[in-house]
Amino acid sequence: MVLELMKAHASVRDYKDQPLSREQVVELVEAAQMAATSHFVQAYSIVWVTDKEKRSKIGELSSNPQQMETAGAVFLMCADYRRLQHASEMHGEPIVYDYAEQLLVAVTDVGLLAQNLALAAESQGYGICYIGGIRSNMEAISDLVELPKGVFPVYGLTVGVPNEHNEVKPRLPVEAILHENNYDAKKYETLLPAYDETISAYYKRRSSNQKSTTWTKQMADFLKAPRRAEITDFLKKQGYEMN
Repeated sequence: MVLELMKAHASVRDYKDQPLSREQVVELVEAAQMAATSHFVQAYSIVWVTDKEKRSKIGELSSNPQQMETAGAVFLMCADYRRLQHASEMHGEPIVYDYAEQLLVAVTDVGLLAQNLALAAESQGYGICYIGGIRSNMEAISDLVELPKGVFPVYGLTVGVPNEHNEVKPRLPVEAILHENNYDAKKYETLLPAYDETISAYYKRRSSNQKSTTWTKQMADFLKAPRRAEITDFLKKQGYEMN
């Protein structure tokens, strides 16, 4: 049952006007908290945005107005060392989190928490979508919800009753990501062209937003230039020097 649910995942970007109750949100977050966490630090926080004006502004800043305004719940999934700093201060100890390791720990913790939350929501019949556009305006969004030093949003997560049901987008074949004993890059010579054909056919037959492109072309366009360099400056401002 769980495997079938996971394999049926598709992002939902249009929701019915049915807000989640506090009880529903708390239940989902409690389930999400059971995700694994490095050294039990739990270096994450969730900002549940219920204020309509703030949701609208976040939608504008993240270029996702429809999702933010129609979702049953909007969450900002944040890396958080502020709570850990408070815990250390209770014992008169300073805290060091400006190293790459601490950044990786926090971002990994957030990812595990978010995926648990997403799976919990989908198990209850809700649709979900991650909003990476949050990182397009991290500082403005952080100011909007008053995130203190040590805290930053990694992405948004919308949850709600689907107003649409998208087709499942084909992922890379297992052979492309599963390597046994040694990393094998040679197999990409045959696997990636074949996957391009699969994705091209998917884009042409799906019910909405049809287009003509391939996965490798999309990735080449996406990664050909630096993106969101301003993130580094903001992370430094929040105390993540990444020494």
